[in-house]
Amino acid sequence: MAIEKVKAYFREYGMEERIQEFDESSATVELAAKALHCEPQRIAKTLSFMLENEAVLIVAAGDAKIDNPKYKAKFGTKAKMLSMDEVETLVGHAVGGVCPFAVNEGVKVYLDVSLKRFDTVFPACGSSNSAIELTIPELEEYSGYVEWVDVCKGY
Repeated sequence: MAIEKVKAYFREYGMEERIQEFDESSATVELAAKALHCEPQRIAKTLSFMLENEAVLIVAAGDAKIDNPKYKAKFGTKAKMLSMDEVETLVGHAVGGVCPFAVNEGVKVYLDVSLKRFDTVFPACGSSNSAIELTIPELEEYSGYVEWVDVCKGY
């Protein structure tokens, strides 16, 4: 299970105990916010795209949506989300638990500026009922991100 991979990843940093697991689903922004008792925008959702035949992840605020013109300006192509089947195969986590931690080799992670307005955010941890609260500097450190991007709107 992907959550075990994420737990092992955070165990290396002495942070495994910070992972929260819930009795209820946290597979969507709304469900995660309810499980965590926080505002939906503080959920750091991880979106999966195909870019030049490689999977890439964009971590964005829960209230942000991909802005197609911004995405195309940044990456030079139209945003093409991965299918549910492709996500688990190419990224290493199933939809509902996709996160930027312990992903498959070669998967690049980008952080969207929509997250910068928060002190802490809550990304998933590889399952549809898990999350971890991280500061923005911690998210940068543990996600292994490539760069900050501005490809979202609506927040």
